[in-house]
Amino acid sequence: MKGKFPLNRFAQMRTPFYYYDTELLRVTLRAINDEARKHEGFVVHYAVKANANPKVLRYIREAGLGADCVSGGEIEASLKAGFPKEKIVYAGVGKSDWEINLGLENDIFCFNVESIPELEVINELAAKKGKVARVAFRLNPNVGAHTHANITTGLAENKFGIAMRDMEEVIEEASKMEHVQFVGLHFHIGSQILDMGDFQALCNRINELQTQLENHHIYLEHINVGGGLGIDYQHPNRVSIPDFKAYFDTYAKRLRLRPGQTVHFELGRAVVAQCGSLITRTLYIKKGATKQFAIVDAGFTDLIRPALYQAYHKIENISSEEPTEAYDVVGPICESTDVFAKQIDLNATRRGDLLAIRSAGAYGEIMASCYNCRPLPQGYTSDELL
Repeated sequence: MKGKFPLNRFAQMRTPFYYYDTELLRVTLRAINDEARKHEGFVVHYAVKANANPKVLRYIREAGLGADCVSGGEIEASLKAGFPKEKIVYAGVGKSDWEINLGLENDIFCFNVESIPELEVINELAAKKGKVARVAFRLNPNVGAHTHANITTGLAENKFGIAMRDMEEVIEEASKMEHVQFVGLHFHIGSQILDMGDFQALCNRINELQTQLENHHIYLEHINVGGGLGIDYQHPNRVSIPDFKAYFDTYAKRLRLRPGQTVHFELGRAVVAQCGSLITRTLYIKKGATKQFAIVDAGFTDLIRPALYQAYHKIENISSEEPTEAYDVVGPICESTDVFAKQIDLNATRRGDLLAIRSAGAYGEIMASCYNCRPLPQGYTSDELL
């Protein structure tokens, strides 16, 4: 066994597959709860889009987190995993009728609404069921985040949320509707954010908006600040737990809450990324004129982040203790973008060696596809294999 990987078990298994270190997941969840509970009114939801593996969801539900969903399928997965319906929030810029009806039928905690047309549809569907839907309005705060351009969501140019200039009009519209109840505001500025200054800027914007609303005698019961906290992809062994203390303390110090208000968080990547690794087997070592390739049996069908975002994932040869050599680690997909890393140092690698692509617990298994008619990767927990 090298590190925390059960090599004897891995050697017998079909690759590629995802491996989740459940002890690390438990420690991460304890850290979240310990820090959040220091602050009155802090409520944490897990962003299901990061990883919806049923076994992973069960651990998160057992830790007491709620579920942040962005599709009807995620609502169904959350309910199946045992998340209480009153802890489920439903966001998303394009909610279809069946998804809205699913949320209404299950009396979920809240719909995070992104436009007046969506609000009108929710009111209409709720009326047909004799229900009153609790809604929060997702505002686009026009706050930038120091992250990859493809995962920013809080700028005016992004498709998400209602423009700040329309905030009072939307709230006024909601007050006229009999089958919606306005309960608060929702924000989300992006993902993989490590600069606490970005969250401070969001707090400042929320403080301004809340004062503006109170001048019009509009008071908020709930404020949902989204998620976005990043992880350390460079050092998954040394920094396996994100800085939840700095994250929650930032909101506790900067957000001017009113008595009785609750703050909702939607953490995804920070919960599950570090506990997951993609395990792949080396097929061939191909020597080129100027470099050598480690060709593995995983491809961007199994982990698309490097191809989609040029994302970095630390890669380890968990079968070898030999001196390091430089490799391009590439997959078998018939696309030039099927590359996990270029010119990285690995312990000397041979056919059959197992590589672990680290920090892959978020946006890994959940984004897998069957392109090239490849089967979806399976996901296993350490509790199953150790």
